[in-house]
Amino acid sequence: MTETNSPLLIKRYASRRLYNTETSDYVTLDDIATFIREGREVQIVDLKTGDDLTRQYLLQIIAEHESRGENMLPINVLTDLVRSYTTQASSVVPQFLAQSFEMLRESQSKMVENMSSMNPMNPMAAMQAQQEAFMKAMAGSMGNWPGSTTPGAGDEAAEPEGEEEGLDDIKKQLAELQAKLSKLS
Repeated sequence: MTETNSPLLIKRYASRRLYNTETSDYVTLDDIATFIREGREVQIVDLKTGDDLTRQYLLQIIAEHESRGENMLPINVLTDLVRSYTTQASSVVPQFLAQSFEMLRESQSKMVENMSSMNPMNPMAAMQAQQEAFMKAMAGSMGNWPGSTTPGAGDEAAEPEGEEEGLDDIKKQLAELQAKLSKLS
C-alpha cells in the first residue's frame, strides 16, 4: 500500500484525457481506480479552469463498476441516497457515511487480526458471523434514519448465543454515531 502525504495529481486536458503528473503519462479511469485500491489519494483537476473534478470522476468510476454488474450498492441504499438530497437529513448524510465506512474499515482490520486466532478448519464461518453482526448493527442504525426503507430496521433483535465481543464494539460505535447524529439534528 503506497503512503504519501499529498494526493496524486491528475490533470484533465481539454480533450478530456487524464494526465498523471507523477509519471508524465496519460491514465484511464481504471488506472485511477487501481491507484485508489492501492491506497493512494487522488485529486483530479481541470487544467484550464483549475476546478476540482475528483468527486465527478470517483462517481463515474463507481457507476462503471455498477453498470458492469459489480453491484455493491443495493437499490434501497441508492434510493435512500437520492431521497437524502431532498430532505433535511442531507446535511448529516456525508458525516454518517464517512463514519460508517470508518467503522467498516476498523472492523475489517479487527477481522484480519482475529484471523490468526480463528479455528483454521473453518475461518469462513467466523468471518460470516462477524459480517452478520456488523450488518445487524448497521440495519438497527438505519431504522432511525429519516426516509429509511429498511424493513424491520430499528427493531430490537434477540442476540444469538456465543456472539463475539466484536459485536459489542460495533454496538458501542453505533451508539456513539447515533449520539453524534442526534446532536446534529
